[in-house]
Parts: sequence; structure tokens; C-alpha cells
Amino acid sequence: MAVSRARRTRAGGNRGGFRRARSRPLGRGRLSLGVRAGTSLSHATPAGDAALAVPVRWHRRVLTLAFPIVLANLTQPILGAVDTAVAGHFEGASYLGGVALGGLFFNFVFWGFGFLRMGTTGLVAQAHGSGDDAGLRDNVVRALLLAAAIGAAVLALQMPLIDYALHMIGGSDAVQRHARIYCHARIWAAPLALGNYVVLGWLLGTQRVRLALLSQVFINGVNILAVFLYVYMFDWGVAGIGAATATADALGFVLGAALLWHGRPRGLPALNRHALLDATALRRLVALNRDIFVRTLCLLLSFGWFAHLGAKQGDATLAANALLLNFQTFMAYGLDGFAHAAEALVGAAIGARDRHAFVQAIKVTALWSALGALGFTLVYAGAGSWIVERLTDQLAVRATADLYLPWAALSPVISVGGYVLDGVFIGATRTRELMASMVVSFSLFVGASWALLTLYGNHGLWAAMLVFMAARGLTLGRYLPELIRGLPSRGGVSA
Repeated sequence: MAVSRARRTRAGGNRGGFRRARSRPLGRGRLSLGVRAGTSLSHATPAGDAALAVPVRWHRRVLTLAFPIVLANLTQPILGAVDTAVAGHFEGASYLGGVALGGLFFNFVFWGFGFLRMGTTGLVAQAHGSGDDAGLRDNVVRALLLAAAIGAAVLALQMPLIDYALHMIGGSDAVQRHARIYCHARIWAAPLALGNYVVLGWLLGTQRVRLALLSQVFINGVNILAVFLYVYMFDWGVAGIGAATATADALGFVLGAALLWHGRPRGLPALNRHALLDATALRRLVALNRDIFVRTLCLLLSFGWFAHLGAKQGDATLAANALLLNFQTFMAYGLDGFAHAAEALVGAAIGARDRHAFVQAIKVTALWSALGALGFTLVYAGAGSWIVERLTDQLAVRATADLYLPWAALSPVISVGGYVLDGVFIGATRTRELMASMVVSFSLFVGASWALLTLYGNHGLWAAMLVFMAARGLTLGRYLPELIRGLPSRGGVSA
């Protein structure tokens, strides 16, 4: 499947619009969405018609991109919920707490290197928008090589990594024991799991959202089937939950490699070692990865700090917080669908140097994100207790979770701004602002958690988490006007 791409008018050409792209399998517009929907960022219309922007068309474009991504993302927390439900029905809360701590460790290890997905999406989206096939390919290959190197380092250092991380998080001896079993069963697929991040970044950056959906559904479907096979047929217990995820990551990368090969740009010269090692490209990659790594590290430290303070209040509170964080995860992946749409559209608009498309992408993704956040809040407020009952049969954990459920229900409408603006700044590859925003938000969270936990216990801890979520959106929002002003406007380019 060839990479669909529009060719932007180069300097000195017709600056009133875009050249018509060659017909390719995954799109027919000037900046194709790559979803066989016939929609595009900029249609082949006369300049006069271009000036008459039709907002409905922009809503359709955003939803065409976002809906498959939302579905793909929501398979992730469904998987987490299945793992939680399986562990939650073992005898004793320590099994659930162990899987929760083990999952948090992999959040640190894998999400800590989330720049492999986010950086790839931003760089690929901009290359896609400007029609730079060679640059797109080189960015993907560099990211894959980096993923392989990081994954090998994780395997080599797995013992101290697991021991130190779990020690820092805390928990009872039983919880720690089950967490170690889970981690050692799952970690062997680390290089392939990181490679899957690169594949997903490429799919989102080239706006192949249906293939992104296929890939994620496949990985998580394999994982769910393997959980039931390993736990209930092979009786592997907590180790089976971790081994199932490793199996899914491995098979998922096999599928991802096939998609990369099938979707590679045709007609390009062979890979050039000097191009891959280009000093300017490597410096940009290092800067992006550094900033996103620090940003993601602060995010993960926030959730780790949350789990650490929860663990100090007993196994029941730790397990209840873990259950309610599944609510946060469902919401995060849902809202991230619109953030990923913003990444792709914003990156393409910047590659095409189209301010109007840039602004429209922000407006429409923000609107739909807000509506989605409100929907999550209403569902959690009305059906939260029912969801908790489906996730565990431990009565003490159910009662504790119900006590703090209102905080989880309020979180989506507080958090939505940060998710939308994350997508905007990733697509724009303005990672320095992302890093600065997250450092400030994390500092506020730590201070608020110390003060509020002392006064209000676990209620104070949840209140501090909402302070953190609100700060993410507010701190990024102050950089947005400067970002918009920095993008030149092009006359005659329509939305």
C-alpha cells in the first residue's frame, strides 16, 4: 500500500494553493487523510470557493480521523480492565495490587520512551504535509533503530530496574512479590513493544487511522485471548497476565513490520547511511526526544507519586485507587483520540505552512474533546459504582472505590484542555513548551499532594491529582498564541 501524499507547491510556484496530488491508493485530496474517505485537508477548489470555509467539512475531517483512533485507543484500557478483572478475582487484594504496581512499572519503562510514538508522529506528519517521502522514510528508520537500542538496554538492566522501581513505589510484601512475577514475565518483549510505538507513530503521522485501529485491535485482542489461555488453562497466575502482554507485543510487531513494508514509499533510492546519520536531523531528533522524555517522565512520576502515597494508606486504598485510575485511563485514551487527530492535522498544516488549517484543526478538535469529556463525566457519575463491581468482587475494595468515585467522575472535564494541547504541540514539534509545562504542573502536584493529603487523606490526594490535570492545560495554553503567530498565513488556502 503506497504512502498517499499531496505535493505542496514549492517556493516560486503557485502560492495560491496546492498542486493536485498523483492518484494513490490511500487518498484523493491535496493532503489526504489516508482513510479512503475522500476527505482532505485542502480540496481542489478555486481560490474564491476556498475563502468560504465550511465548518461542517472540518468537523467531518476531524471525526474521520479521530473516531478510528478513539476506537483503537479504547482497546487499551479494555485490556487493562481485563487484566484488572482477572487479578481482582484472585483470592486477596495483593494480586490486584501486584498487577497494578507491575503495570505502573511498565508505564514508566514504555511510556517513559513514548517519544518514540509522539516524536515519530510529529516528524512524519510534517514530512507528509510537505510531500517529503525520503524524509518520512528516514525518520521512521531512525526511530526504529533507536527503539531497538533502548529495548536492548532495558533487557540488559531489567533486574535493577524492576527492583529499584518497585521499591520506590512501595506496597506490602505480598504486593511486591506479585508485582515482580508480573514484571519478569512481561519484560522480554520490550524491544518489540517499543517498536510498536514507532509503527503507531508512522500510521498516525501519515493519517492511516484505519490501519492504526487494525493494529491496536489485533495487539489487544491477542492479549486478551492469551490472558485467558495462560491464566485459566495453563494456570500461570499473575505470570500469565504478564506473559500474555509480551506475546501480544511480539505478534503485534510482526503485523506492524508487514504494514511498514507494504506502505513504504515507492520509487525512492536505497537507504543512505549518511542521510540517516545527518547531523542536523539527529540533533533535531535528540532535542525532540529529550524534551518529550522529560515531559513523559514528569507525567509518569506524577502517577507513581500518586500510587506511592496511596500505598501508604493500605492495600485496600491502593487497590481502590488502581481501579479508579482505570476510569482515568479510559478517559485519557478517549480524549487522546482527538489529540492524535490534532497531531496529524497540525503537523500536516505546519508542513504545508497553512495557518488557517492549523487554527481550524485546533478549534474543531477542542470542541469535540470537550463534548467527549462531558460524556465521560456523565457516564462515570451515573454508572461508576456498577463499573467498579464488574472489576472486582473484593467488598473492601468496592467500598473504598465508591468513596472516592466522585473525583474520578470530575476528572475528564478538568483534564480535557491538557490532552488537546498536548496533541497540538506534539504535531507542531514544539516540545520545549511541552516539557516546561509538565515540569511546572508536576511541581504543583507534589506540593498540593503534601498539603492536601495531610489535611484530607486520600480525598486530598485525588484533589491534588485534579490540580495537576488542570495545570497541564493552563500552562500549555499560555504558549498557544505565540505558536499561532509563528506560522505564516498563506492566501487562498482554504479550510
